[in-house]
This record gives sequence, structure tokens and C-alpha cells, in this order.
Amino acid sequence: MQTLLGKINDKESEEHHKNFVRDFLKDTFYKSDYEINTKGRQDLVIHTGKDASDKVGVILEAKKPTNKTDMITADNPNRKALHELILYFLHERIDENNIDIKYLIVTNINEWFVFDASVFNQLFIEDKNFVKAYKEWRDKQKTTVKTDLFYNEIAKPYIETIEREITCTYFDIWHYVNTNRKT
Repeated sequence: MQTLLGKINDKESEEHHKNFVRDFLKDTFYKSDYEINTKGRQDLVIHTGKDASDKVGVILEAKKPTNKTDMITADNPNRKALHELILYFLHERIDENNIDIKYLIVTNINEWFVFDASVFNQLFIEDKNFVKAYKEWRDKQKTTVKTDLFYNEIAKPYIETIEREITCTYFDIWHYVNTNRKT
């Protein structure tokens, strides 16, 4: 963990930091049992097996630690990172017919928001109007995918109408490091 945190460089890009998250996950939890890589426009995915042809089981949206604008917070989850995660989830569930997704994660290396896929199923897949809006947006995309239209005209307004909490597990990796140092 300290190796991961030590690699943070505020001057580097999101892409640069995303590789550290991938390496951290491979080195600590997944070793050679699961493929971890990008998939299409998705920042990182963890496949359910060793090959990229295996279904996606986890979708990660990674932001660089200094990107406060796009990163979700407990008080304001309605930000670009969540919009991106929803879009990737819809693509996997609807377009790829993937029912194997278990978790969705937003991280900036420091903070981790881990959503159970059942929450996304309830909020987004079970809402027929939201699915219809997604499909209409998707079907209008010809050569250039205009994700900002999805984020700003579909996801963001929809999230504002959600009356229940969007539950997740949250932890700040620095809390663990600081606690670990005291023992």
C-alpha cells in the first residue's frame, strides 16, 4: 500500500495513476488468477478469469488524486466519475448481456467507493425509462461517441431525482496506513 501511495505524482495524468491501481490490485489480490486491464473506454476491469475473453466482474473508474472536480464524494456522488461508471455498467449489462458484474469502484487512489452491482441494477437497470434513455442515446451515436451528452443530459439529471441513498462501502487508504503505522 505504501508503494502505491508513494507513486502518486500530482503532475501526472489519470492514465499514469490508473496503471498504479492496476499493478496494486495484481500484486496484492489477484496475481495471475484474473485479467486486469482496460476494456474499450473503461478505465480498468477485472475479468472473472485469466483471459480478456472472460466476462467482466468488476468495473473501476480511476481519477487522479488531484481531480476534485470529477471525483465523487459522500456528500456529492453526482459527478463525472459516477456518470462514467454508470455508462460502463449499462454497456456491460445491456449491450454485452453481462450478468456477472459484482462490484463497481470509483477511486482516486486515496479514496475508494465500492458499489455492489445489485445497487446499480436496482437504480439503473430496473428503471425502464432510464434504460430507454440510454438506448436512445446509444443508438444515436454513429461515428463519434458523445459521452458528455449522456453524462449531462441523462445520468446527472436522473441521479438528482433519486430519493434514496446510493449505498456503497467507502474507505480512505490513508486511514489504514496511518492506523497501521501506530501498531
